[in-house]
Parts: sequence; C-alpha cells; structure tokens
Amino acid sequence: MQPISVTILTGFLGSGKTTLLRHILNTDHGYKIAVIENEFGEVPIDNELIGERATQIKTLSNGCICCSRANELEDALLDLLDSMDKGQINVDRLVIECTGMADPGPITQTFFSHETLCQRFLLDGIITLVDAVHAEQQLDRFSIAQAQVGYADRILLTKTDIAPVHDALVERLQRINARAPVYNVIQGETDLGLLFDIDGFMLNDKLTVSPPVFRFIPKQPNSVQSIVVNLSYPVELSAVSDLMEELLLSFADNLLRYKGILAIKEEPRRLLFQGVQRLYSADWDREWRDDEPRESVLVFIGIDLPEQKIRAKFAALVEA
Repeated sequence: MQPISVTILTGFLGSGKTTLLRHILNTDHGYKIAVIENEFGEVPIDNELIGERATQIKTLSNGCICCSRANELEDALLDLLDSMDKGQINVDRLVIECTGMADPGPITQTFFSHETLCQRFLLDGIITLVDAVHAEQQLDRFSIAQAQVGYADRILLTKTDIAPVHDALVERLQRINARAPVYNVIQGETDLGLLFDIDGFMLNDKLTVSPPVFRFIPKQPNSVQSIVVNLSYPVELSAVSDLMEELLLSFADNLLRYKGILAIKEEPRRLLFQGVQRLYSADWDREWRDDEPRESVLVFIGIDLPEQKIRAKFAALVEA
C-alpha cells in the first residue's frame, strides 16, 4: 500500500498560510488532498476561506496540537485512515496547517513514533512561510518564529510585493537555516512543485547548503542558527558515531534538524545521516565516484548551540 505523503505547513501568525492553502486546494493539480487544520483557540475554521476542495478538514480544539493536545493529531490521523479503509474517502496527500504559535517538532515526531502512522504516512517536508513585512520584528521577539524557520525544508517569503527589498531578511533566514532554499510567494501563488515531493525526511544526499553572503548588514542575534561543518578527508566510523551520540546526549532538545554526508576511512561508500531532535537515522549510500572529493559535510540547525565547541570536536576527528 502506497503511504500518504504529508506536508507540514508552518509559519508565524499572519504569514499567509491560509492564503497558500486556499491556492493549493483550488489549483487544478489532480491530487486528492486531505487537510488537518489546527486552530489557536476555540474558533472553528472559516470554511469560506478554505473552500470546499479539501477531502477532509478537521479542526483541533483549544490551542496547539504540539503541546498537551498532541494526542488529538494522532486521533485525527487515525480517523483519516479509518475513513480511507472503509472506502469513504480517497486521499493521496495530506497537508497539516499548524497554528502560527506551534512548534513543528512534536508534530514531526508523531510520524516516527506511532507504529501505525509511520507505516501509513510518509513525511515529505516542512514548508515555513515568512512574512517579509513583519518577520524581522517577529524573529527578534519570538523564539518560536526562529524555530519554525529552523525546521524548514523550504522557506516561502510572503508579502514581497509590499516589501520588495528584503536582502537583509533573506541573509538572516539563511543564517538560521542554511539548508532550506528561500522562494518568494505573492498572494499564495506558487508552483506546487516547490511544496510537494521534497523528500525532506528521506535518507538521501539532498544536502544543498546556502553559500555565505557577504554584505555590510548588521547581524541580528539569533537563538536558532546553522552550523555547517566541512571535513576535508575521511574519519573513523567509531569516532564519529561516538561524537554523534555525545551531541545527542548533550543537545538533543536543542537540535531541530541535522543532516550530513560522511566520508569514512577504508569505506568506499558514503554514509548518510539525518535527524530531528532525538530521532536519528543513518545508512550507507552509493560508492564515492573517482571524480569527487571524499569530503564530509554536516549541517546542524539548533537553539543556542555551542558552535566553537562542536567545531572543535569534529576538528579533533580529522586529526585522529
């Protein structure tokens, strides 16, 4: 049975998630899309905003599904599967729109921690919307806004028609999340190819790191940041495994997303790894080609990570 592909749509209050969702549901794309809508508070979803194109819309009550109400998300997902198994609905994609104050982390982990859900659903990617007009203030004031950017596989910058000059904001977003490309979106109009089939949680070598941007722009303090580690030659498998275990024990609650391609000594294959907080997986990939350097690239995105300490630990691997 083909698993249902899941897209998590997040972003701070007013970033344009509902506008984008309306575009998704009214575009002639041929997908059978179910929607789980999370409302902040007790006000039910305005169906006139969303329209009638969703296969199912379920409102989760009383605040964030990522906190004490997390079990409601599991219930909604199991209800969806039950309706499918009874032949009442036919779904091939699921979009979860998070409330503007939600942390995507616990929502993400739902798809890895529940035995049935991890078999029937396949988490494709996290899309974070960022309001180009108000984002700087939101990122300054609310750590959750930075965390939403940190979790992202794709970042959609909205309201760029109102704020056409946003170079400083893009640079800041890339410092928070070096692995998520940034795209401009106006009034929710976007190519669905940017939203679907991202393979953000597949163990693969899709690891594009944003190059550093050098401008004379004051750097705002971010509690969430990206650390990109490059190792120029192979390392011992046991040593890097021990180091990853140490990092998880020390900083798992602060690590939002991490991913890497490792060159291991005396091993012709590349080692891939990725994780979300405490959930971590690794496996062997294809063999290194003769025309490519055997170098490791690792990206860690987290909250208040000790950058110099982490870099020093990986540098010690190289010297071993």
